[in-house]
Amino acid sequence: MTQAQAAPAGPLTGYRVLEMGSTVAGPFCGRLLADFGAEVIKVEPAEGDPVRTMGKRFHGRSLYAASIFRNKALVSIDLRKPEGQAIARAIAAKCDAVVENFRPGALEKWGLGYAALSADNPGLVMVRISGFGQTGPYSDRAGYGVIGEAVSGLRHITGEPERPPSRVAVSITDYITGLYAAFGAVMALLSRTRTGRGQYIDSALYECAFSFMEPHIPAFDKLAVVANRAGSRLPDSTPNNLYASRDGQFIHITAMGDAVFRRLAACMGAPELAEDVRFKDAVARSAHHEDIDDRIGRWTAAHDLDALETKLRVADVPATRIFTMADIFADPHYAARGAIAHAPDDELGAVAMAAPVPRLSATPGAIHHAGGRVGQDTRRVLTELLGMDAAQITRLEAARVIACEAMAREPAVSRAGAA
Repeated sequence: MTQAQAAPAGPLTGYRVLEMGSTVAGPFCGRLLADFGAEVIKVEPAEGDPVRTMGKRFHGRSLYAASIFRNKALVSIDLRKPEGQAIARAIAAKCDAVVENFRPGALEKWGLGYAALSADNPGLVMVRISGFGQTGPYSDRAGYGVIGEAVSGLRHITGEPERPPSRVAVSITDYITGLYAAFGAVMALLSRTRTGRGQYIDSALYECAFSFMEPHIPAFDKLAVVANRAGSRLPDSTPNNLYASRDGQFIHITAMGDAVFRRLAACMGAPELAEDVRFKDAVARSAHHEDIDDRIGRWTAAHDLDALETKLRVADVPATRIFTMADIFADPHYAARGAIAHAPDDELGAVAMAAPVPRLSATPGAIHHAGGRVGQDTRRVLTELLGMDAAQITRLEAARVIACEAMAREPAVSRAGAA
């Protein structure tokens, strides 16, 4: 599905955001705001944001960057040079919000901290994303998403019990933090409508991941229980696990509610399980999860995956195979809801990416274009927003304070690593 250019204006239409974030968390926050109508101006160095070295490449360009930089105006400014800092400060003075994820104190050294920017623009909302927050003994530590994930405890509970902690194959903590950061930005903008003043949002990677440890925090406080890895099973929610089928595939079945468990037992041809004292209610089932998982596993092992999915769907028991990306692209439900959008790009053609979520009935998000090239909008933004003329832009370009599309190129070789 190609997003309609005539789609209703998004709920953030009229707001302008300066994104000085890099890699994943900051750009994802900016992407969320841009999806819902904000004018997002992304600043990156002439060599490009590190995201441009990540993910698979097509025609020499990062497909990851094409998605996470979508809907943004892309400008290249050297923030380490005084003139570059002055340009960024001038742009921020004309913005509603700034998104940044430098190490705490870095922007202050450049005269671009919250105190300086809000002095020029008292209504400014500043989103500050960092590994460990703007305060505290760890605040000056370098922090990628996976580092925050490890400190949060989330990494410790991910994977199989008998193996080292695993990870999701995306920068999940960066995404969690970017989501919280965007939520914080919108709340701060709502608050500004009442107070007339902006504020800053302190969004720490480790804290945002730690918030997802919700069930395990009071359990340690009151019971001294240290949560551990549980593999495919969700602890204290039974049955809620992955089971092998006869044809060597897997199905996840979630039937922790009493009524759903009774339907599962009937579907298995063993309605008496729902009356067994070990399995009669949710708390008892969790106390005897090995026994019930063994019974379910023996049943699924006697059927092929397709038959299992059909039986469980007819019985109204939540269950599914584990989708691959190939499954997703072929799936009729994804297609019917337009969950895969195709963003236009002059060089790449239409690029598939996740459609904006959540879905707003009256002011939905939209994708107007894929993320483009380094510095492709530098001239336009400096001309339209700051009133610079061609001679000024040429001088700044020659001094390497800015980079315009003609002199900015993406790296030709990918570097390993992700946040």
